[in-house]
Amino acid sequence: MWGIIPAAGVGSRIQPLAFSKELLPVGSRLDGEVERPRAVSEYLIERMILAGADKICLIISPGKSDILEYYGGRVSSAHLCYTVQPRPAGLCDAIFSALPLIHPEEPVLVGLPDTIWFPETGLARLPAEGLSFLLFPVARPEFFDAVVTDGAGAVLKIEVKQPKPSTHWIWGAFRLPGGVLRDLFELWCARDRRDEYIGTLVNAYIERGGAVRGVPAGEAYVDVGTIHGYREAIKLLSARGAERMRPGLRQRPQKSDPTETDSRRVA
Repeated sequence: MWGIIPAAGVGSRIQPLAFSKELLPVGSRLDGEVERPRAVSEYLIERMILAGADKICLIISPGKSDILEYYGGRVSSAHLCYTVQPRPAGLCDAIFSALPLIHPEEPVLVGLPDTIWFPETGLARLPAEGLSFLLFPVARPEFFDAVVTDGAGAVLKIEVKQPKPSTHWIWGAFRLPGGVLRDLFELWCARDRRDEYIGTLVNAYIERGGAVRGVPAGEAYVDVGTIHGYREAIKLLSARGAERMRPGLRQRPQKSDPTETDSRRVA
């Protein structure tokens, strides 16, 4: 299973930083017996691995080599690779940068690296067939992509950052087969690649008969891309008891094997 993490954004809402926003320290982890800061993107990687991802592709911009240096080529049981988005061109362009790596029959998870959400096992609740979104209730859905569903969970439309959305449920991550990802890419190309947000593209996919499901299994969701969101993330982690000194993703290599590369693990 693949995980796709678009991490090429400039993070203008929380800059200036001396590093990529995806490495913003939020909470802490254990490195052996030493407590260390935890990068915000570690939470998403952890959740993807819990859902079964064994290959993760991070899409970075040319100036974000610090992400590669931080994670290297492996995290726990998952191999990491990187593709480069040469210039900012929206979420769709970033996600589709990973398409050449993915077989049509492989399952794919997609999430945003500057978010923290619960439950940790939320991605595992998405069905294997078709395109499905993991939905979360939020107090200010106008800042996100609100997902309107019918009584059976079928997505009717996505309201992309609308001032008065008709639902408080937003998408925080999604799952789809590689073949559906290819279908979305071809639709995006047919629409002259004008879709910046995944929501507008999915709306066109639905209009053409595509089936999309929304799974309201999310409990809490925070966008850490602003100072306010950063504070809310700290509150959420504290309230959830998520920082009970659990081992994080990063771990020093074993000295007994000098050929071993940097390995990391999740609790």
